[in-house]
Amino acid sequence: MSDPWSREEVEATVADYFNMLILELTGQPYSKTDHRHKLQQRLTNRSEGAIERKHQNISAILIELHCPWISGYKPLGNYQFLLFDVVEDRLKGTPHFDQIAVKAAQLPAGVPPMSDFSAVIVDAPRVRRSAQESQSSYKARTPKPAMRRDYLAQEARNSSLGLAGERFIVDYERWRLASLGKEKLAEKVEHVSVTQGDGLGFDILSFEASGRDRLIEVKTTSFGRETPFFITRSEVDLSRARSDTFYLYRLFEFRRAPRLFSLRGRVDSHCNLDPITFQARFT
Repeated sequence: MSDPWSREEVEATVADYFNMLILELTGQPYSKTDHRHKLQQRLTNRSEGAIERKHQNISAILIELHCPWISGYKPLGNYQFLLFDVVEDRLKGTPHFDQIAVKAAQLPAGVPPMSDFSAVIVDAPRVRRSAQESQSSYKARTPKPAMRRDYLAQEARNSSLGLAGERFIVDYERWRLASLGKEKLAEKVEHVSVTQGDGLGFDILSFEASGRDRLIEVKTTSFGRETPFFITRSEVDLSRARSDTFYLYRLFEFRRAPRLFSLRGRVDSHCNLDPITFQARFT
C-alpha cells in the first residue's frame, strides 16, 4: 500500500483540479494530461493512475456538494476525510468559483443543430451503493447543507436549458421514427409540455414503431453523465403507473456535445431516489 497522501499533496491536487474545472466551465481548452504531468512533479512518487483516481475522488465529492465537476474524471467514492475537507475549504475560499459556477448553471441554451443522432445514444450509468474502505481514513462523508450552494438545483431551474433539451428530444424522436420507416408517426410527435402545459408528468408524446405511446420526460444538464437530477412526485408517480410506456431521457454535456441515455419504467428502479428532495442519483 502506498504512503498516505500528505495535506500538501492533497491541496496541490485539489488546486489543480479546480484550475481545470474553471477552464471547463468558462469554455477554455486545456489538457488533462499536461496538468497531470505538471502536478506529478510536485508530488512524492505518485503515479499518473494514483493522481487520476484522486481527481475522480474529487469529482465524487463535488457531486456530494451539489457542484459541477469535470466529466472526464468519472466519480470515484471511498475518499479521504482530508480530501473532503480540502475540497470544502477550496470552495469556501474561492469566491470567483462561485460566480463562475452560478453563471454556468444559469446560462441560456439553444438547440444544437443535428441531422444524424446515431452517435448521441450511450448506456445509462449503473446505479451503485457507496462502498466504504476498511481503513478509517477513507470513508464516504455527508456534507453539511449550510456549507454549500446547490448549483445542480440552480441548473435544474434553468428554463432555457430545459426547453432546449426538450426541443432536442423532439427532433431526436422524429429522427428515430423516420429512421425506422415510420414517417407518419414521426409527424405526430408532440411537445406536450408546450402544447398542453407541464402538469402531465411528461414532456413529449412519442411512439414505438408499433404505434404504442412513448411518454418521455426530459432531464437536461451541461455536466457529466453521473450528475444527479431532480424529478417531481407526479413524474415519479407516472413512471410507476405507466411503467410500460414511460421513459426518462437524460441529456448530458448538452452545451458541448449532447449525449443521451434513457431509463424505461419506474425511475426508482434505476436510481437512488431521495424521498424528500426527489433527487435521483446513481451513487
